[in-house]
Amino acid sequence: MRYGFYLPTRGPTATREGVLALAREGERLGLHSAMIADHIVFPVESESAYPYTVDRKHPGGGDALETFSILGVVAGATEKLRLVTSVLVLPYRNPVLTAKMVASLDVLSGGRVTLGVGVGWLKEEFEALDSPDFDRRGAVTDEWIAIFKQLWTRSPASFAGQFYNYSNIRAEPFPRQKPHPPIWVGGHSRAALRRTARHGDGWHPVGAIAASPLPPREMRAHLDTLKRLTDAEGRDFSALTISYKAPLYDTGIPDRDGIRRSFSGGPDDIAGDIRSFAAIGVHELIFDFRGESIAESIERLQRFAAEVMPLVGE
Repeated sequence: MRYGFYLPTRGPTATREGVLALAREGERLGLHSAMIADHIVFPVESESAYPYTVDRKHPGGGDALETFSILGVVAGATEKLRLVTSVLVLPYRNPVLTAKMVASLDVLSGGRVTLGVGVGWLKEEFEALDSPDFDRRGAVTDEWIAIFKQLWTRSPASFAGQFYNYSNIRAEPFPRQKPHPPIWVGGHSRAALRRTARHGDGWHPVGAIAASPLPPREMRAHLDTLKRLTDAEGRDFSALTISYKAPLYDTGIPDRDGIRRSFSGGPDDIAGDIRSFAAIGVHELIFDFRGESIAESIERLQRFAAEVMPLVGE
């Protein structure tokens, strides 16, 4: 099992010192990857439903460091850590420029970029960025992925799509990873599973749906669906990376049904949950160790590495 962790993008811990301290400590402790979220602006008031809380309300705030800026800083300060956008909302950015930015980061990081992608949920953010139509964001995302793959592997290149066109251009250098950086598709909807089956190198769902992590039986059902869809596309399901973003709870507080939540309790409980998810085909688990301060975040990361990881082993 591999492990990843979130880097701060908002709030008082989202500083150069904080981001680099947590990234370097995660790398030192042998974790595999660091996750960087993607927001650019926040509306003062929003009617958009947030998918990952019970009340469908986003926690709020107005600050966010930009994703590629964080990636560049962390790439220059680490050597082995995988750098994962988790997830990049593709319709927010020009596809040709985004392809160039990802390729450049992959070259300069020594081939450590993984592009986690999503369609987005915050309509007001789409409007503020003058992004393509919110209601067509799924089709736009698919087209942007096709553009990325072409520009990362072919030169010169031409493209004629529903939303974007170019003719006879070069966008070298290509990424260091071949044929291109892995593309992990975020989300747990049927559309996200179809997108993974058609275009993805991995599936990267958020485990905390409505503030409670998906239990192994529900993950297994999603994976069964994904395998059927992947087989129908003529692609190899076993080649996909399954990277599951799960919360890490510090206490054994039961959930609303009186049953212990996955990834809660003591080290033995959490290690048992990790083994259960590994058994159904999850390759990497992403935990959120962020606290009110960087010192607290690092302490939680260190405790996990010292108390849980040895119980699971390889």
